[in-house]
Amino acid sequence: MAQLAQINIGRLMAPVDDPRIAEFVAQLDEVNALAEQSAGFVWRLKSDSGNATDIAYSEDPIVIVNMSVWESIESLKAFTYGPRHLNVFRDRQKWFERMLLPHYCLWWVPDGHVPSVKEGRERLEHYQKYGATPQAFWFSQCFLAPQRETVPA
Repeated sequence: MAQLAQINIGRLMAPVDDPRIAEFVAQLDEVNALAEQSAGFVWRLKSDSGNATDIAYSEDPIVIVNMSVWESIESLKAFTYGPRHLNVFRDRQKWFERMLLPHYCLWWVPDGHVPSVKEGRERLEHYQKYGATPQAFWFSQCFLAPQRETVPA
């Protein structure tokens, strides 16, 4: 079986400890807990702080990364477009710069695989360069999970 990995990045308007970002930071624990309690949630990127704001995505210190793994497209979509997460998502322009290239993508991973930030960055760069392919895609252009090949008995 396969599970669905996702990455999304954002370039903050100010460092994460800046008061202009405080409203966003104040919501992280609640939204992360909601994700972890959601049907189909498997894993999310986090440091000892409990979130991923202090995990480097690139050399730019105000680009933050979010990564998670889900059982299915449907479970991730239900969380992503659920009311609580959607409220934060709608307010993103308060805290994040507008990005010219896609800043998110999905891809399939084997059950139990924990993707690294490097892997996520490579998938996102692929999506930015080539658009939706089986390597990296989005809800609007999904690719089915790869089927595990069975060995004849």
